[in-house]
Amino acid sequence: MLKGKDDELVNFQEYIRNSRGVQLFTCRWLPISPPKALVFLCHGYGMECSDFMKGCGTKLASYGYAVFGIDYEGHGRSMGARCYIKKFDHIVTDCSNYFKYISGQEEYKNKRRFLYGESMGGAVSLLVHRKDPTFWHGAILVAPMCKISEKVKPHPVVISMLTRVEDVIPRWKIVPTKDVIDSAFKDPIKREEIRANKLIYQEKPRLKTALEMLRTSMGLEDSLSEVTLPFFVLHGEADTVTDPEVSRALYERASSKDKTIKLYPGMWHGLTSGEPDHNIDIVFSDIISWLDKRSNDDYTPDKEIDGIAASVVDEIELVASPTTVEMRKNKLRQSGNYLCGWKGRRMHHHSAM
Repeated sequence: MLKGKDDELVNFQEYIRNSRGVQLFTCRWLPISPPKALVFLCHGYGMECSDFMKGCGTKLASYGYAVFGIDYEGHGRSMGARCYIKKFDHIVTDCSNYFKYISGQEEYKNKRRFLYGESMGGAVSLLVHRKDPTFWHGAILVAPMCKISEKVKPHPVVISMLTRVEDVIPRWKIVPTKDVIDSAFKDPIKREEIRANKLIYQEKPRLKTALEMLRTSMGLEDSLSEVTLPFFVLHGEADTVTDPEVSRALYERASSKDKTIKLYPGMWHGLTSGEPDHNIDIVFSDIISWLDKRSNDDYTPDKEIDGIAASVVDEIELVASPTTVEMRKNKLRQSGNYLCGWKGRRMHHHSAM
């Protein structure tokens, strides 16, 4: 086990072994004082926790949260064929088992538990929630992969051809795709820092991996109504990697009584790591505000009056009943502004009583 300390934070890194005997790398960022709540990180495709998500971990820990991350099998510092996903459910099961193991430790048993997923990690978070819907107190979903954007998805003819041979050459790196780093991270300096991270997978996707991700995203798209936990979904309006329209669909179709969406005009896919610093500060301010309210044991959705980060939004709606919901939907349709599809910086918050 490696230990480190950064000002007011403590960092732990260790390996665990999953049910299939594979060593997985885990890390955690802890405040010195007892944490407000627990936050479990689910990283994106090809990414990792110790370096790429360090900024997220330290930021949340500096605001009093105990933050835990795990590199999926074949990702980052974990063992396994690099970025080979034989079954997406293996990732979900590994995360669920580790997160519940941490949550069961004596010092954390009475703490609230939140999932935090970026990109493909958003899909992982939603599927971890599906395994035990009543266990989680909420989720932060940053540009979640509920559907692969048509702008980066392989042509249907290519998909059909690859499906026929997936069991013959599952690990071959033959899937044609655009450079996601160029498409995801706006700030050129941060983009090159990410590209220099040798723990991040930057080769072509393996055949089985690409098909597992595609099937997972399509399955989630068809079952968004099964989402019941409180969530905050954030998406850059200029994202070309994961589709902002699917975040709108998640917000609209989810059965959650407490759900919030915010779209950021002009921002790309990497909201927390690829934008200029002032944009990243805005995003984390919103995330921490959302978490702070829901880390309070007395919080209930109908008490949410002012939304999140009210100083940086132009309009906030509190929806209280089915009748009011329909009235306000009609009003938004008439004005052309439906489900936070505004040009300005606005947010739509839904809290059903």
